Amino acid sequence: MAIDDSPAAGTSPPRIGYARVSSPGQNFDAQRDALRQAGCGKIFTDTRSGVRIDRPGWRHLLDYLRPGDTLVVTALSRLTRSLLGLLETARTLEQRRIERVSLRERIDTTSATGRCFLAMMGAIRQVERELRAERAAAGRASAKARGRPGGRPRTDTAKLENARILYQNSDQTAAVICKSVGIGRRTFFAYLAESARMRRPSRHGAGGGLLWD
Repeated sequence: MAIDDSPAAGTSPPRIGYARVSSPGQNFDAQRDALRQAGCGKIFTDTRSGVRIDRPGWRHLLDYLRPGDTLVVTALSRLTRSLLGLLETARTLEQRRIERVSLRERIDTTSATGRCFLAMMGAIRQVERELRAERAAAGRASAKARGRPGGRPRTDTAKLENARILYQNSDQTAAVICKSVGIGRRTFFAYLAESARMRRPSRHGAGGGLLWD
């Protein structure tokens, strides 16, 4: 994380820039130049992927911003790589009364057009969620009508038992056995635990013999 305090022409409200590159081999020159030209006197930077949340520059930027400030980026992708992340970021900044400007997309929330654009993006995201939910519900209804249960298909018990026998009577690792049999390791270990529980003596019967769970 670095902070650039290069002087810029006075603007009101204050404009603060944020620049991000994904790897140390990249540089901030082009972003810094564009942000200074846009009137940013202070620029926070990060060398982090856009999908990561542990960005120190972004964290210090949020601590620095005050209501009425304007956050400027060269492109929306500098903020985050996902639409959901972008909408969450926009909501956070809006709640703090911080304006947003993206130079490439020509978005400026100090204008009605910019606010409308972000609102449209939020509406698109909501439509996507509802369409996915509708498709999932239709798929479950179709499967039920054909007599097929919903959810993931159950792993063949015969495969699990074969894997258990191999695991307990050979030197092969669980990863090798699961791959050869065609089952998941998590499912296999859950089956092992359940098998051990079923075979474990738990109490004495009326005649003193052992009963099994």
